[in-house]
Amino acid sequence: MISDFHHVAFRCKNAKETVAFYRDILGLEFTLAIAEDKVPSTGENNPYMHIFLQVGQAHLAFFELPNSPEMGTDLNTPNWVQHIALKVKNNEKLLQIKNYLESLGHNVLGPVNHGIFHSIYFHDPSGHRLELVVDQELTYKGESANKVLKKLADEMLTEWSLTGEPPKHAQWLHSTLDS
Repeated sequence: MISDFHHVAFRCKNAKETVAFYRDILGLEFTLAIAEDKVPSTGENNPYMHIFLQVGQAHLAFFELPNSPEMGTDLNTPNWVQHIALKVKNNEKLLQIKNYLESLGHNVLGPVNHGIFHSIYFHDPSGHRLELVVDQELTYKGESANKVLKKLADEMLTEWSLTGEPPKHAQWLHSTLDS
């Protein structure tokens, strides 16, 4: 049915500043800009600049909406929930990017060990939280941790939906893993 992401779109405060951040600092390729007075899907009069940056085979896209109210965040959702996670090659590259971002004055959290991956966190010029991730090859009781987690997914979701309490099936992930 669905084969891949085409793009994921967010709002930005300033399209030029957003392109400069993602292209010049994070190294994404700026591939497309579309600007119109009317929204093609709704016919609404709302001028916009729509920009696309290549991430693998897909795109990260942003809309600048100059005639809309000032961009805000969902005050009922913690800042750490909504984020854009992008992959990097290895832990060395992750640390290089962290050091580079910090040298430019960005606050960077991490690296954080999530068991199956390591991450750093920071914000783009519009305030979107970004996570850079390096997958880790880990095992649990002699089996791939990712395979174990996949086997537990349905059971955990069912328990969560019935109880509203965090299931403990994968508690080992943030505690003890064999390497």
